[in-house]
Amino acid sequence: MPSSKKNKEETKRSHPAEKTRLHPRNRHRARYDFKHLTELCPGLQTEVKVNDYGDETIDFARPDAVRLLNKALLMSSYDIITWDIPEGYLCPPIPGRADYIHYAADLLSQKNFGKIPTGDRILCLDIGIGANIIYPIIGVKEYGWSFIGSDTDASAIEAAQKTTDSNDLLQNRVDLRHQNEPEAIFKNILQVNEYVDFTICNPPFHASAEEALAVNKRKNSHLKPTEPGKSVRNFGGQPNELWCIGGEDAFVRQMITESIMFKNNCFWFTTLISKQSNMRRAHAALEKAGITEIKIIPMGQGNKTSRILAWTFLDAGQQRDWAKKRWR
Repeated sequence: MPSSKKNKEETKRSHPAEKTRLHPRNRHRARYDFKHLTELCPGLQTEVKVNDYGDETIDFARPDAVRLLNKALLMSSYDIITWDIPEGYLCPPIPGRADYIHYAADLLSQKNFGKIPTGDRILCLDIGIGANIIYPIIGVKEYGWSFIGSDTDASAIEAAQKTTDSNDLLQNRVDLRHQNEPEAIFKNILQVNEYVDFTICNPPFHASAEEALAVNKRKNSHLKPTEPGKSVRNFGGQPNELWCIGGEDAFVRQMITESIMFKNNCFWFTTLISKQSNMRRAHAALEKAGITEIKIIPMGQGNKTSRILAWTFLDAGQQRDWAKKRWR
């Protein structure tokens, strides 16, 4: 047997049946069942290919393929009947989004005698909800939570509203709010006497459009796009979803600064951080802000590692009162 064929067969035999780096409650730890997914979403069928190892997969360099896979997964796992996003908007990988939600649930449980608070009284603020509205879909389905979703892009809010209105699961569970001040995060969104149990956020990673383009080109070189020489963003993304002045570092530090003004309105402020160097700077900013408690939660999908940064201004007594009033 030729060595290249032998190596491929060995790789297939040793390929794990379960994605063990994902959270234990994540519905996507098993390999994708493309037979089931294509039955739910027939349009996905044309995107399914057999790779060199005999495994069914899709071309993750094709935005349409990723969009159709997401659509099928939302139908299969989260009871979403109607879902779509405008062309060019961010279409993120669902397993990673699910992990964030499950780790957020664990975070709440740590202050509730190990029990995850569920039901529509639990309120999450999704900062930069996007047109895809995936975090609320997962949070409502898994834990029955309610969501406020903010975004600076009015078209994204409109698309998210269409998904909300079209699916019974999301009815009366998602309150969408347009952030009309691009540099603000909590201001204009959270009201003075409004309380949320936690926030979630995927900050824009890049500091400029040029940086975002360069990273995308490097990523495409690994994905081997079907149209060589053509740079496409397989997961899409509008400028405000991909970059901001100062990038992830500046966004998170602005988030920390604004959280001080709303320190009694939220139990846990959380955000994803992709770069370890940004975590160090964020940690320093939090210490200056006078936070009561900080947690860093590692997450891993495939070969990529990211982390959730969580902080609270509530002291032990305030935390107990909050949990007693809202979670039990």
